[in-house]
Amino acid sequence: MSAPDKPRRGAGSGSGSDSDSGVILVDARGHAFTPDAAPPVQAPAQQSLPADLLPIVPMRDSPLFPGTVIPVLIGVETSVLAVQQALREGRPIGILMQRDAGEEEAKPATLYSMGTIANILRYVNLPDGSHHLVLQGLQRFRVKEFVQEKPFLTARAEPISEPEEQGPEMAARLLHLQQQATEALQLLPQTPQQLVAAVQSATAAGALADLIAVYSDLDPSQKQEVIETVDIIARADKVSALLAKRIEVLKLTQEIGQRTKASLDEHQRRAILREQMASIQKELGEDDGNSQEVAELSRKIAEARMPADVQEAAQKELRRYQRMPDGATEAGMVRSYLDWLIDLPWAEPEPRDIDIAAARRVLDEDHFGLDKIKQRIIEFLAVRKLAPHGKAPILCFVGPPGVGKTSLGQSIARAMGRPFAHVSLGGVHDEAEIRGHRRTYIGSMPGNIIQAIRKAGARDCVMMLDEIDKMGRGIQGDPSAAMLEVLDPAQNNAFRDNYLGVPFDLSRMVFITTANTLETIPGPLRDRMEIVQLSSYTENEKFQIARRYLVQRELEANGVTAEQVTLADDVIRAIIRDYTREAGVRNLQREIGRVLRHAAVQIADGSATQVAIGVDDLAKILGPRRFENEVAMRTSTPGVATGMAWTPVGGDILFIEATSYPGKGGLILTGQLGDVMKESAQAAFSLIKHRAHELGIEEVRLAKIDIHVHVPEGATPKDGPSAGVAMFTALVSLLTGRTVRSDTSMTGEISLRGLVLPIGGVKEKVIAADAAGITRVMLPARNRRDLEEIPEEVRGRLEFIWLERVDEAIAAALEPAAQAPATAA
Repeated sequence: MSAPDKPRRGAGSGSGSDSDSGVILVDARGHAFTPDAAPPVQAPAQQSLPADLLPIVPMRDSPLFPGTVIPVLIGVETSVLAVQQALREGRPIGILMQRDAGEEEAKPATLYSMGTIANILRYVNLPDGSHHLVLQGLQRFRVKEFVQEKPFLTARAEPISEPEEQGPEMAARLLHLQQQATEALQLLPQTPQQLVAAVQSATAAGALADLIAVYSDLDPSQKQEVIETVDIIARADKVSALLAKRIEVLKLTQEIGQRTKASLDEHQRRAILREQMASIQKELGEDDGNSQEVAELSRKIAEARMPADVQEAAQKELRRYQRMPDGATEAGMVRSYLDWLIDLPWAEPEPRDIDIAAARRVLDEDHFGLDKIKQRIIEFLAVRKLAPHGKAPILCFVGPPGVGKTSLGQSIARAMGRPFAHVSLGGVHDEAEIRGHRRTYIGSMPGNIIQAIRKAGARDCVMMLDEIDKMGRGIQGDPSAAMLEVLDPAQNNAFRDNYLGVPFDLSRMVFITTANTLETIPGPLRDRMEIVQLSSYTENEKFQIARRYLVQRELEANGVTAEQVTLADDVIRAIIRDYTREAGVRNLQREIGRVLRHAAVQIADGSATQVAIGVDDLAKILGPRRFENEVAMRTSTPGVATGMAWTPVGGDILFIEATSYPGKGGLILTGQLGDVMKESAQAAFSLIKHRAHELGIEEVRLAKIDIHVHVPEGATPKDGPSAGVAMFTALVSLLTGRTVRSDTSMTGEISLRGLVLPIGGVKEKVIAADAAGITRVMLPARNRRDLEEIPEEVRGRLEFIWLERVDEAIAAALEPAAQAPATAA
């Protein structure tokens, strides 16, 4: 409920005559008043209405309830005429609420069908042209039909009598409503006593429900629902439910207000006591209350072994803090600043001996393979051992996800015997994340570098700057520019964090960065790092990693032992071959975990004590095989060639598909190809036109067909020049009708002279081709130097064909003409 806030509503009872003294009206302040006596204005003479018709006056914002008296202001001409006609004939009017309060002129279709029959107690014509009514609701009615709309609305009405209220159930509902209404009124400020008396003196549940609906801040539609609820029990229950929700809101509002007031009172009380305590201590000649805290901070500053300039800055802030009252907002900021200065490792780190043999052992324990990477790390550690104060290079591990970049940094820290700190730079687009926020506002903090050093507790820790290629740039600055100072050995001995405001020496730290690709790293930042490439794992390397590390790790994570669950070698190889296709081993670890969890369920529910997983069980646990060897199927028709691609997450194979149809010699390219790849296709097409006679292609035919080249997986963007050989081969295959060998994949850029030019990412591409079942790989002859980077086990399974010209690609890739179909595709 809510206290009445509109002078148009009131409460009372009466017979409906002008002289009835039982009517009570309530204004906006809750004061009772009697309507002013004023002679009604006579309307022009109208024909009398039939006895069964009722003049209708629409209401916009709220219905009228039986037994209530409200003042109403009307100005619409049809409503004024309806009221004047009713006054002239001495008859009541019907009040119906509009469905849409925004309608200026109500229509029968926009009115509710149930309302209240009302007597006009007063009618006053105001000087501004509006008309003031005082209406008293008599009883509900239902519209049977609307008879006329002009000059005013009339309707045939069916009066609805109030059902009799008898029995203990009605009495119980009346008492319950009175208790609820009284409780709600007690929660309201400045409740009118007349309203309290009206609630407590109510003798009928239906009338009380109507009264509560009048004074509750319900939506007009909810009040209309109460009007339309004729059954007393249903009406009382509906109003009781609405009132209960309102009481809960009022209680929460009161509780929040009391809690806020209590908090303010407590704060004021503490401030007064603090001032009184300070005055007493001053009279007694004692120090202010924070003397012990200041002494503790001073001792910690002295023990922190800060440089002289830093210690001077700390002592200055400590003196400021000593002069501040405890309740000052800035005192907390200064104390936080002092805590940061004290907690940082300022002292010169103790020399740490690096055992090269132990370092080799650690790297071999933590990682399988990666021989060249391990050798570079050993070289790095050896230089650190011989020249501990020298400016060692900053290593940047670049490779696909899941190949062990982050774990290599942890192994380096373990081999050096130093703490390891990890800073994730992915998504950082604010320079303050590196340099820190200035101490000009509440909540400022040092940057991620200083935070990681404080957490590690050592000035010579190994700090892994992860995902350095994924830093962004925003309106707050460029974090990659801030990283230039961090990673420059000539500058980072006096790194200045904006929050600290004093230099901090980073030169004794070992920085290692990781990235998936170099393209997004700015040139000046890339120039400060030594790039160490990590390539994709072969199937055998993945098997060894799974057997040595992943299975044991997942056994411990899932609470089972090797004696309880057995995974055969062929099961692990099947998971690698049929359920994962990635450069690293993260998905492989997840799939092994799924298999072990399946076994853990059987052990946990007691259905088995030992579980042996076989290859035949994988379909039930992991579902059907996700990857199949589709090379033979995809290259069984002319116009399809298998290419090789490099991606930031490893190598992959792709299919170049070409088809032709009658046209005008055009070339259509689809598959979300980049500009460079489109140019490669155009160069291949131009080269074919130029050498059509040598290739056995009719030049006349080229002018009468259009060729469509498509690279599947159209949702994946593709770009780069290395697909030139594959596109040239696919087009020649289409136009000559000779099928490309299904066991062959190719890569290389082509020129208009027919030369095959070198490309990058050879190792990743060849490993992907081997994993896809390819046995012959065609590479540019100038990439022969990259052969050593390919794992020996992969080289042993593949036949390499080195290309200098596109003619060699056609001769090696296409099936002989005698085996080709009779007609071209």
